[in-house]
Amino acid sequence: MKLNHIDNGKNFDFGNTSKEYAKYRDIYPKELYEKLYSFGIGHKNTTWLDMGTGTGVIPFNLCEFGADIKAIDISENQILAAKEIANERNIKNIEFLVSGAEKTPFSDNSFDCITAAQCFWYFERENAIEEIKRIIKPNGTFVKIYMSYVLTDEIANESHKLVKKLNKLWTPGASGSKDMYNHPFENGKIETFECNIPFTRESWHGRMLACRGTMASMDEDTLNKWNKKHLKLLEKYPEEFEIKHKVYVAYYKIEK
Repeated sequence: MKLNHIDNGKNFDFGNTSKEYAKYRDIYPKELYEKLYSFGIGHKNTTWLDMGTGTGVIPFNLCEFGADIKAIDISENQILAAKEIANERNIKNIEFLVSGAEKTPFSDNSFDCITAAQCFWYFERENAIEEIKRIIKPNGTFVKIYMSYVLTDEIANESHKLVKKLNKLWTPGASGSKDMYNHPFENGKIETFECNIPFTRESWHGRMLACRGTMASMDEDTLNKWNKKHLKLLEKYPEEFEIKHKVYVAYYKIEK
């Protein structure tokens, strides 16, 4: 994928990170899932679409309540990884499909709820908005989500600076946080909160490995260099630690 407003137009592909993304990016806090459930996401006898699902992290964590869930992503590798997880866990109420957000295979008025986590700013905005309006039911709920580490955290800041040093075109965080205040529908409400998320050296390294600035966009030589330097960097920190994150949740009721 190549977008002028992301990484100064540098190509990136989250499909390259599918294995690592599935293993290391299931890090959203309990508070987020409680908030989503309070909005009606995941409830039994509802239909829910997760756009830009990646490896299915959000729907996997709310599927136990019995919603009829569809989850789409433009990356075939991400969807394959999500299907493997669903098979391993014997999860039957999520259907994973390769599809962009701008044109989906669903009928008009199909969903009670639609979510988009860590992805809305990658969509062709106006086309995605029109598609959401088409496939969501009258007075349906749309929620977009963004979460990022905060740079006041020492370990996060050191890791961040290393990626930026080796990938100077990377534009971390700017598109995601800015997009949360760029409302696609009227009468939106945005909430934010901070939380501390536990990591080990391995899981934090994996989380950074699966970000857009590293495995999704670095060439092999640069990625190998980053791997060695980052693992060396982490040696000076404890085996287990917490990283402060900020979570943004924008919530909309869409009238039709």
